[in-house]
Amino acid sequence: MSYEKVTQLKNRIVIGTKQTLKAMINGEVSEIFIAADAEKHITQKVADLAEELGIPCQQVDSKRKLGKAAGVEVGASIIAVKK
Repeated sequence: MSYEKVTQLKNRIVIGTKQTLKAMINGEVSEIFIAADAEKHITQKVADLAEELGIPCQQVDSKRKLGKAAGVEVGASIIAVKK
């Protein structure tokens, strides 16, 4: 379900760690998807901030599939959905 949700919301997504952190701090994020095969040192800061801010955070199994669902040619470790 998560990949389909990302595909449906392509016009409201933020891709990548830095952009996601910025959007979270600005209060623009409603949900986050993190790839399980991404390196933890990359994703941990986002996961911690999501927990602190009470933003739902779902884990998906593949960076490649997450990137494809977002419409990019490369894998995506983190995708955020804007409010």
